[in-house]
Amino acid sequence: MRSIAALAAASAALLATTANSRPFTPKDLASLRRLSAPVASPDGRTLVWQQRETDWTGNKGHFDLWSLNLSVKGARPVKLAPDPTHNATDPYYTDDGTLWFLSDRTGEGQVFAIAPGGDLRQVTRFPAGVDGFLPSPDGASLVVWAARRPGVANLAEPVPPKSPEAGSARTYDRLFIRHWDTWADDTRNMLFVLPLANGVGQGRAISIERLDGDAPSRPYGGREELNWSPDSKTVYFTLREAGRIEPLSTNLDIWSVPADGSAEPTNLTAANKAMDTQPAVSPDGKWLAYAAMARPGYESDRLVLQLRELATGKVRALTRDWDRSVGSIQWAKDGKSLLVTAEDEFDVPAFRVDIPTGKVTRLSAAGTVSAMVPLTDGGVIVARDTMLAPADLYRLPPAGGGGTQLTAINADLLAGVDMPTAEKFSFKGAGGDTVWGWAVKPAGVPAGTRLPIAFLIHGGPQGSFGNGWSYRWNPAVMAEAGFGVVTIDFHGSTGHGQAFTDAINQDWGGKPLEDLRLGLAAATARYGWLDESRACALGGSYGGFMTNWIAGNWPDRFKCLVTHAGVFDARGMAYQTEELWFDEWEHGGRPYYEAPADYERWNPVNMVDRWQTPMLVIHGEKDFRIPYTQGIGAFTALQRRNIPSRLVVFPDENHWVLKPRNSLQWHEEVLGWLKRWTAR
Repeated sequence: MRSIAALAAASAALLATTANSRPFTPKDLASLRRLSAPVASPDGRTLVWQQRETDWTGNKGHFDLWSLNLSVKGARPVKLAPDPTHNATDPYYTDDGTLWFLSDRTGEGQVFAIAPGGDLRQVTRFPAGVDGFLPSPDGASLVVWAARRPGVANLAEPVPPKSPEAGSARTYDRLFIRHWDTWADDTRNMLFVLPLANGVGQGRAISIERLDGDAPSRPYGGREELNWSPDSKTVYFTLREAGRIEPLSTNLDIWSVPADGSAEPTNLTAANKAMDTQPAVSPDGKWLAYAAMARPGYESDRLVLQLRELATGKVRALTRDWDRSVGSIQWAKDGKSLLVTAEDEFDVPAFRVDIPTGKVTRLSAAGTVSAMVPLTDGGVIVARDTMLAPADLYRLPPAGGGGTQLTAINADLLAGVDMPTAEKFSFKGAGGDTVWGWAVKPAGVPAGTRLPIAFLIHGGPQGSFGNGWSYRWNPAVMAEAGFGVVTIDFHGSTGHGQAFTDAINQDWGGKPLEDLRLGLAAATARYGWLDESRACALGGSYGGFMTNWIAGNWPDRFKCLVTHAGVFDARGMAYQTEELWFDEWEHGGRPYYEAPADYERWNPVNMVDRWQTPMLVIHGEKDFRIPYTQGIGAFTALQRRNIPSRLVVFPDENHWVLKPRNSLQWHEEVLGWLKRWTAR
């Protein structure tokens, strides 16, 4: 295995000697393999992960499991149990060396397993399948979750079909009526503990259905919200309470329940009305680590690492004095420290948190760590990417600093492909605060060339254009299409301290817009290759709101605008979005009908009479976060004012554009619009 530096040098030499080097394109972006969910065997010799490849025919991703023998120098990854027509995902090792995973090879998602030296076996055979699983440490039981109607106590029960005499109407008596991209039905994410007889989970399940809520939480909760005690007797899980409070509440709680069903579930975090999540039990079973927010209703509050002594219930906030928000949690194998990720300026590194002192030590290099695998020698394997490189696996020593690159899964696809260069810069933003941004320059730009500007505005708004790879808003693609890319982490961005993140509250069009003005001016003054006279601004979600806001409050600056899934009318948004806690928190904590002025202060619809900039409007019909009528409203305003404009609606996409062919069309529309209006 070569060092990261050696691999980087070899890659640079390859690019330097490749006669047919070419720009990085949207097709390259959509074709890249995507690595995630790595796990290591108990002896630390084998690494397994799930890998997505693009199925252009099916217009989707296809998932397989891959393995790397860490004990053999120079070993290459191999595909496990390949199946070109079905997916294999979510690998997991138990202490006996059995590899478990989820597959849809029988038509529905079921759990499969491969014992050391054994054959592949199917573990579950439930109608409608399962959505996820977590084996007990002793391998004798599984926790599985699936969407089922409350009252179902056995996953083996057939799912009753809808009566053919019923009409097509959906009927509701309370919110949520829909969430993210799915209309609500009468199901909940429910947990079932399955004792395994002869390795097959077909016995009667112990259902945790007595609670009114989703475990894991919807829409994206998964295995990180579950954990077993080391003795395999107790299950810990995160539950999102349902009922009338659901669209107004960020209150997730951590519960425990005996695996044999001998007692009712116990809420361990009932006293905290904000978010508690990611339960992680120490190797000795004495401690429960988890992450908690302090402010109810605020989804971007700081997540502080908590440590609960299970015998006494005493809780200690381990990272109370660390002004960073914990993103993921793992115990080190020796139980003496915790491994976490957290945004830190533009990076998302891996950190080690010492248990006795709470001291935090950074382990990984620049970039974004999306997964961690603790090793028995104290080291850790991470999946890491950067703004200019997709994820690969790296092995870090116990003390961090340096490391060894283990995979290069896209080396063949990126051979001969040019990548831009990226540089961080800072300036004095709103209130005199230091604000950071990126300037991204295409490869091979001749001296003296001045490039049109793609001014990217991130969403969230509590987000960042950080040092991480993106498959949607990718600065490398924009740069290699011939643009100088500028991004600004304005007030409200994450990774720069909680006070900086909080600063956007009730100020959506204030300090952030000032930061964008000052940041663009700072970039064009600093980088002579940026042509300040040919700039377009574009963004999605909050970034789409901001482009709509710019249209009325900075109308003479840009040659064109692109708004993707952006808020156009704050009043409509207040009544049409699904997660009401977000919109209400951002505008002072009250609903629109109680405080309309708080919403109207930053409402783009009130500025339409000032609009004059050509705009491309993009939306997905399945977007329930910012419904597509917001995009239609913006386009209607543009058309009525006779402003050059174009509307692009994806009927099969949500708040994001995920399908490969749709990604190509999105880039064709966006890049074509930018080139049209920035041409000399």
